[in-house]
Parts: sequence; C-alpha cells; structure tokens
Amino acid sequence: MSEERKWRIGIVGYGHVGIYLVNQIQREGDKYNVELAFVWNRTMKKMEATLAPHLQLQNLAEFEKREADLIIEVAHPSVTRTYGEHFLSAANLLVGSPTALADEDTERRLRGRAKLSGYTLYIPSGALWGGEDIMKMADRGTLRSLKITMTKHPSSFKLEGKLAEKDLSTIQERTVLYEGPTRQLCPMAPNNVNTMAAASLAAHTLGFDKVIGVLVADPSVPDRHLVDIEVTGPTNETTGLVFSVTTRRSNPAAPGAVTGAATFGSFWSSVLACKGHGGRMFFC
Repeated sequence: MSEERKWRIGIVGYGHVGIYLVNQIQREGDKYNVELAFVWNRTMKKMEATLAPHLQLQNLAEFEKREADLIIEVAHPSVTRTYGEHFLSAANLLVGSPTALADEDTERRLRGRAKLSGYTLYIPSGALWGGEDIMKMADRGTLRSLKITMTKHPSSFKLEGKLAEKDLSTIQERTVLYEGPTRQLCPMAPNNVNTMAAASLAAHTLGFDKVIGVLVADPSVPDRHLVDIEVTGPTNETTGLVFSVTTRRSNPAAPGAVTGAATFGSFWSSVLACKGHGGRMFFC
C-alpha cells in the first residue's frame, strides 16, 4: 500500500502566528501527515535567516505553483480581501483575519467562490469560547442577542481609522474605546477583534450589524487578554425567564502582545481540522 500523500499547507504571513505555525508544521508535520508548501510575507527579508529558500514564495500571485491543499492567511485582512477568491479557486482557505469578512462584498465573494469551487472557507475559533453553541442557537433561531467585550492593555492595540486618533499611552484607567456593532469596529481594529468577527459569523442570524462589540483599554491588565461573552436566548413562556449565558476567558499574554498565549494552541488545533469540508464556510 502506498503511503498517503501529505496535506500541503501554505502560510501567508510570517508574524507571531505565522512563525508559530511554521515551527509546528516542521516539528510535528510527520505526526499529522502535513508539510509546508510555501511561506509568504510582505517583508520577505524577515524569513531569510530562518527559512529554507525553497519554502519561500516570492510572488503571492504564483501560489498555485506550490500545489497547496490548504492556505492559511495570518497576515492582514487586506490579503484576504485581495486574494481570498483566488486562493479558494485552487485550495481550501483558513482565514486567520476574519475581520476581513466584516466587509459585506468580501464575505459574499468568498462564500460564492467556495460554493463554486468546492473548497472550504474555514473560520478558526481562536479566542472565541462557545462558538459552536452560539452557532447552534442561531441555526435553531433561538439566539436573541450577543455582546462581546474584549479588554486588553493599551499597548496591545493596533488601531486604524478614528480609533487611531486616540493617544493610548495617556490612558490611566479602564477606558471604553468603542461600543456598538462589530461591522464598524472590525475595520478600525483589524488585528485585535478577530474573536468578535468569528462570533459575528457564528451568530449568523444577528451578523456584524447586530452583534455588539465593546473594546476596552485597561492598564491594570498588562499580562492577559479578557474576553467576556454575553448571550441571550428565548424567554420561557411559562416562567417569563430569559435564557442567558455569560463567560469570561482570561488568556495570558506578554506585555504589548496582540495575540494571547492560549490562542496559538487553539489555532493549531483548527489547522489540523482543515481537511476539506466541501464548498461552504466551516468553523473549526
């Protein structure tokens, strides 16, 4: 019997998450029957000292030549907006920056391409706790509201647009930077609120326009990221009581880190689940 072909993975982005994934594949690839197809980064020089030349993809537009089964975007939402459809034409795609899908046109195009090509558009759970339960409630039509509050040290934020106008270094106490629909928040904090984006996609009956995101800068939490999730469901007709779930995820994080420590392991588990689930969006 011939040996099963290894599942080939292309990594787009060589920041903290990209480096972690490359190391995991090189260290445990044989165990899970996966291997690197390529690695691309906007600054290619960053890889020169740590990655073999044959694994470096100089031109992202030529990704098809590497015959990847799965492409993982961990660079920036703009990469998914620009190349997402192209990736899904030739491979499964794991979107590590799901804030890209807060753009309605991008979500529509990627869902459509997945359906046409038969490849899967994967959304990793990342720091989202209880995502499957939220999606089940949406599927049953019992999800009434969803609010996510993310609290980090001011140095952990990389903000754009109007939020970037605030000098975070001057914050001395807990400060709410934003509260409102996640659709408006995602473009202003594309690297910080991927958990909110994943939740908005899981809560598909509410979506980006009705899921409420709260972004909080708090100098008193320099070593962890907090994610508070508040879910409400239907009202019991007999008792008048409302179904609700509240969770808090406290994720250790280095000072100034955008991604918490536990999220890396969660991401690796998501990658190992991406073995093709048909032409649709799939949460992993």
